[in-house]
Amino acid sequence: MKAIKINKPDEIIIDEIEKPVPKKGEALLKIKYCGICGADVASYTGNQPFTTYPRIPGHEFSAEIAEIGENEYGLKVGDIVTANPYFNCGTCYSCNRGIVNACTDNQTMGVQRDGSFCEYVAMPIERIIPGKGLSAKELALIEPFSISCHALSRCEVKEGDNLLIMGAGPIGLFALLKAKAMGAKVMIADLLDNRLALAKEYGADRIVNTKNENLLEAAEEFTDGNMFDVTVEACGQPETFLNCIDCSATGANVILIGNGKRNTEFLHSILLKKELNVFGSRNAYTKDFKELIDLVAAGGADVLKMVSGVYDMDNASEAFEALAHNDGSLAKLLIRIDKEECEK
Repeated sequence: MKAIKINKPDEIIIDEIEKPVPKKGEALLKIKYCGICGADVASYTGNQPFTTYPRIPGHEFSAEIAEIGENEYGLKVGDIVTANPYFNCGTCYSCNRGIVNACTDNQTMGVQRDGSFCEYVAMPIERIIPGKGLSAKELALIEPFSISCHALSRCEVKEGDNLLIMGAGPIGLFALLKAKAMGAKVMIADLLDNRLALAKEYGADRIVNTKNENLLEAAEEFTDGNMFDVTVEACGQPETFLNCIDCSATGANVILIGNGKRNTEFLHSILLKKELNVFGSRNAYTKDFKELIDLVAAGGADVLKMVSGVYDMDNASEAFEALAHNDGSLAKLLIRIDKEECEK
């Protein structure tokens, strides 16, 4: 079968590898679409510290079940599905306490182990998640959506809460979708007008371009001077983390999704003074995937607006290059792995 490999930083190849043979308890999945994650781009550019080379990237995907044995989940050949791509050891302290998304030996597909950018993968049946009638394109967007969903589950978000999102990239936009579905009033900030325009389409109550507008003044106006009940950092930058703290109300919840690469220096006494709750968030649970599939199936979120382009498998290097030099105009790019999807 064909597989997209990052042979080394800045080099994508299409390789011929052996088609996997599923073991007992596994199913064979025929991959339909894969989304390119920021972690995949970091692996491509050589900025992902957990990646070794060569590596098949990818953990945002949809697939058709090609082979499966009898199972307790009602899954059968021909089903269009997605899957939980975060493999946990099951024995560490985190796993024993049910925090499987933060396993101390976590192996995410496409990073610590080979991923989904190939024609077939063998997947443990218990990791497969039914698509409930969603299209293959929609299902390829559920994993990044689940990252934001899990983040917002880290604390209570109540209907009517004022919620700030710093960053209108894909994860921030997915957080916006989930926050609106939870009944929050959402202000979202970014530096790029095209991202903020999409945020407006997705129902943001207020958008702020921080190049042109004072964030604190906008926050005070939006919240009648009370500031935000929940702030979400979706950039991974020191400045946006500090923005979240500054814009938080007393007793607010601060949620960190963005994976930063720079140190942040601040006087931690502000956390005490405001009695803030700070939550980290990593990966997602299978229940997050299922919740979002139900939400999208019920018409609660149009995830396809997030797709900026679809590339064929043979043109994968062009897609990675486009995202490696993204000026902010691109949200999600999908790779079409199954050529039969071209005809649909």
